[in-house]
Amino acid sequence: MTDNIKGEEVIKITNLDKVYNMGSSSFKALDDVSLSISKGEYVAIVGPSGAGKSTLMNIIGCLDTPTEGEYILDGLNTKCSDNKLAEIRNKKIGFIFQNYNLLPKLNIMENVELPLLYLGYPNSKIREKAKEAIEKVGLTSHIKHKPSELSGGQMQRVAIARALVTDPQIILADEPTGALDSKTGKEVLKMLDDLNKEGNTIIMITHDKEIASNAKRIITVKDGKIQSDSLNDCEVGA
Repeated sequence: MTDNIKGEEVIKITNLDKVYNMGSSSFKALDDVSLSISKGEYVAIVGPSGAGKSTLMNIIGCLDTPTEGEYILDGLNTKCSDNKLAEIRNKKIGFIFQNYNLLPKLNIMENVELPLLYLGYPNSKIREKAKEAIEKVGLTSHIKHKPSELSGGQMQRVAIARALVTDPQIILADEPTGALDSKTGKEVLKMLDDLNKEGNTIIMITHDKEIASNAKRIITVKDGKIQSDSLNDCEVGA
């Protein structure tokens, strides 16, 4: 396993299993997975369909829990009640999804404000932080637009602003270029690279090895196990 390259550990997963029971049979999606990720890393988790990478992403994102093993996120044990797990997820992780997951009836500002509303921020702070996040992704002039009025690349920028607005420990990007054309996809990857250079921890899930090559560390998952875990000396644009 790759040694931590930044020092301060933000994720530590130890001997993690995930078993799904289906009637009289069961399926082990993850098998004795152990890994650690340090603050400031840019990691790609890559593997073919059915390899277990999506299951691992769901557990890292506190959207699911392991059957066995331990997951420590920023010093917090994630073996806890559903309500506590949701609180940890909302505070510690910013999500970027392939299909954006924007609410169609809300404008950009309202979509970006949502995570802050869930966390109970005061109204004055909500508007201030949302404006800062939207400015960061270059969409200040589109604040009142709804998702249907935006291009795919612009919608993904809104999703990135929403992920950033709570100042999370981790930005978790699930196939962030999957719904975009190649030119727009490269722009989104450049944005993720810039965010990492600013000190953000990025974990990207992808089936595409070329997309994964943008990261500084690549973890390959196959048959529910970590097949390889190495630093990437040939990142795109390096």
